Amino acid sequence: MNARLLVYTRTTAYRHDSIPDAVTAVRALDGFTADHSEDPAALEAPLDGYAAVVFLSTSGEVLTPAGRERLTAYVGAGGGFVGVHAAACTEYDWPYYGELLGARFARHPAHQPGKAVVEDHDHPATRHLPTVWDFTDEWYDFRTNPRGRVRVLAGADESSYEGGGMGADHPLVWCREEGAGRVFYTALGHASEAYRDPDFLAHLRGGIAWAARVGRDAQ
Repeated sequence: MNARLLVYTRTTAYRHDSIPDAVTAVRALDGFTADHSEDPAALEAPLDGYAAVVFLSTSGEVLTPAGRERLTAYVGAGGGFVGVHAAACTEYDWPYYGELLGARFARHPAHQPGKAVVEDHDHPATRHLPTVWDFTDEWYDFRTNPRGRVRVLAGADESSYEGGGMGADHPLVWCREEGAGRVFYTALGHASEAYRDPDFLAHLRGGIAWAARVGRDAQ
């Protein structure tokens, strides 16, 4: 039986044109069935039937107070949470969310080719990737460096693109635990092309499967 996901894409700030393609891609991932919503009421309802909640390029304030309470309880009790790309541009007014995700978006340079460096191949989101992964994205900078609070899986090589602002230590993909739950975040996924890239799709699936504790990728 496929694991159920709640894919949430509400935006109250910048909206990515890639969201429809991203939702289609997540729905097509092997082993999952995805419910998609942009209605805050979806996060106010019981979440126990979902293996993970995926914030897919959400932006701005997207939850009601009741939704915040429900999400906090869900993850604390063992639910999975996945943030993709602009999920780091979300719920700036809610301190818990920044702690849950691990870091908040600060800025990004132009969308351009660059290199991600895999630090940890012992994770389903990165085990299939080369140590140096050529990719095209926005290469997010964050307000704080999450290293020390998260398990960093991959970082950005700022020498490979123009406009990086974090320096030599630039985490880009990470995971962590929150209560009994698991959290995975990838800063990649700006453009529709990413959601047709086999390596990125395997990266995304691996991160979701880990957070959701699905199959062999639960470890």
